[in-house]
Amino acid sequence: MDLHRQPCEIERMLNIDDPNHIETTPALLRLGFRPLFLGGATIACILIPIWLWAWYSPQSSPVLTNAFFSPVIPIWWHPHEMLFGFAMAIVAGFLLTAVQNWTNQPGLKGTPLAVVVACWLSARILLLLPMAIPLWLPALADTAFLLLTAAKLAHSIIKVKQWRNVAFPVLIAIAAGANLFSYYALAQRDMVTASTLWQAMIWWMALMISFVGGRVVPFFTALRLKIDKAQPLAWLDWPVFAGLALIAINSVAHVVSGMALSALLGVTGLLQLVRQARWSAHKTAKEPLLWSLHLSYLCIALALIGMALFPDNPHAERQLLHLVGVGAIGGMCLAMISRVTLGHTGRNIYQGPWMSPAFAAILVAALVRALFPILWPQSTQLWHWLAGSLWSFAFGLFLLHYTAFLCRPRLDGRPG
Repeated sequence: MDLHRQPCEIERMLNIDDPNHIETTPALLRLGFRPLFLGGATIACILIPIWLWAWYSPQSSPVLTNAFFSPVIPIWWHPHEMLFGFAMAIVAGFLLTAVQNWTNQPGLKGTPLAVVVACWLSARILLLLPMAIPLWLPALADTAFLLLTAAKLAHSIIKVKQWRNVAFPVLIAIAAGANLFSYYALAQRDMVTASTLWQAMIWWMALMISFVGGRVVPFFTALRLKIDKAQPLAWLDWPVFAGLALIAINSVAHVVSGMALSALLGVTGLLQLVRQARWSAHKTAKEPLLWSLHLSYLCIALALIGMALFPDNPHAERQLLHLVGVGAIGGMCLAMISRVTLGHTGRNIYQGPWMSPAFAAILVAALVRALFPILWPQSTQLWHWLAGSLWSFAFGLFLLHYTAFLCRPRLDGRPG
């Protein structure tokens, strides 16, 4: 993966052009971002209320009984669906769209794209059926979704020998293996293993955000503000990546603990702060599509430093991990799908719908979910519902404004 790619290459990811081709494919299936952004945002909006209702009031509805999750365990279903249902849909939609511009190879569209989306969607539905289903069915669908995505990325990248981006299909393939193992843990009713796997995947997502965010956030900022772009520093970037990778591995292997783990978390968090301080975040207050990216990215450093301050405190660790899950992953996904959708549908990126309330809501939700249960544990249920409501509002506002954009052809008549 090349951290020194030219900015013009990055910007082309948001503006797919081929004026000589007349597109006949239904608009929703013209590129991966369309169905996967729409699907990811939809389940983000609805699954959190379902989770909270089922967790706190399992007998309040004939639908949300114990059979609702049979044979799926609620504490497995919630993190699995937020990681492999919501977040992975956004990641796959972005990469399946971006790889067309990186490699100048045709992107996935039409029937092949429909197959990939059908695999993703069928897994989501199967895990919600109020009946005892064979777990291999959703496991097969989920694994197929990720491996087909990785295969398409690898095919395009290898065909043009663009080795700088080969890490992306490798990371998706690793995620496919982790997802399959999570189903095994569910089948064995081994929630301890599943919990460590969720932690590792959250840090996997943080690593992915650090890779991609380090490219696009400073570039988008410099382009909009008309300032010099902060150039990447290998001596600063790679220790951050290595630290996040070690933290992800340690979530499963448990090699480092105590003060050594606190040092790893704290140093990685401080390096993240130094890295981001070079990106002129303080100049972005008037641009929601910029400050949303900066503040979401900041949640990774805050979570790392916060967890370093609470060594050997599992309760605080679980809560602070939501700064990454809600703030960094949720916030970056919301900001990026808002920006990418505008660019890919031929619209002015900085003249789109008013999304400031949504961006603010997702960041407040992160703080409420991560910090308030530590400060006022007696009101944890209230904080969960408040954070969940803010989360659903944020993605609901995206769906309100952007669904039509995703389902209609580009304004300029070009394919994509």
